[in-house]
Amino acid sequence: MPERMSTPGGSAVQETAEHVDQQETPESPQRQNRAVEREFTVKARTQRQLIVHRFLQHRLATISLVVFVLLILIALVGGRLWHYQYADVSNDFSQPPSVTHPMGTDEIGHDVMAQVLRGARKSVQVALLVAFVSTAVGTVVGAVSGFFRGWVDATLMRIVDLVLTIPTIVILITVSAQASSSAGSWVFIALIIAALLWAPISRTVRGQFLSLREKEYVEAARALGASNSRIIFRHLLPNALGPIIVAATIAVAVAIITESALSFLGVGIRPPDTSLGLLVSDGQQAASTRPWLFYFPGLYIVFIALTVNFVGDGLRDAFDPTQTRVRA
Repeated sequence: MPERMSTPGGSAVQETAEHVDQQETPESPQRQNRAVEREFTVKARTQRQLIVHRFLQHRLATISLVVFVLLILIALVGGRLWHYQYADVSNDFSQPPSVTHPMGTDEIGHDVMAQVLRGARKSVQVALLVAFVSTAVGTVVGAVSGFFRGWVDATLMRIVDLVLTIPTIVILITVSAQASSSAGSWVFIALIIAALLWAPISRTVRGQFLSLREKEYVEAARALGASNSRIIFRHLLPNALGPIIVAATIAVAVAIITESALSFLGVGIRPPDTSLGLLVSDGQQAASTRPWLFYFPGLYIVFIALTVNFVGDGLRDAFDPTQTRVRA
């Protein structure tokens, strides 16, 4: 048999190849160590990523958030895109839902869908303004009360207790009825609702600040000479943001229902403008003969209130670091 011929440097090449094979084989210790490291290494997540992850695990809250955003967009933009205006009158009187009028018409010939879109827009504007004003005022009062304590806390909390004892609907009806020059304005309605909704938010923020002000990082910041305003806005407020956001979402739902109740009683937004509560009030007499006049605006209110409450439930679970249960 012919002998294998060797070439100069052949033994060195062979040794190098064997060395590479030993390093790259699946059984090599280097590869095994890298595989074990990839398997057991956990990538660090920021606080924001953890909150988003926990919220997305709450499937009902995620779906509700999508539905709520769609309802808000429809309310704010839909009226401008729909080919009927809420004040337009047609020759179709008391028509049931059809292709031309998806939500039917009333006895005058108004397109109900155009009116629902207009009413939803006003109701959403009221709810968002109420949530912003009441959350801002409640956060400031609660933060000052919880941080400074002492006579400041006692004075502010007595004012909060006084506001909480006021029968909300009675005061709103009285103020709205007396202020005839501004009655019917959605901004005025929003402000008088926000004037009574900030108190529960302030108590929530106060409780958070009373707990957070005793933390070690606050003591360290105070020892380093940080001012009270810096401690409040730089250290305490960001850590209390979770409950504040949840309170703001709940304020949206409460404002929607409160405004609808006021308009239903005739002391909220008034004609020639409209709102969801006013549409429900106008359609209640025809609920048995022309149910579309009553149920469409009523369902819009129900959907907004339900989705906001589910979103608030998901946010509360997401901001809770002890929450480990995954909800459906």
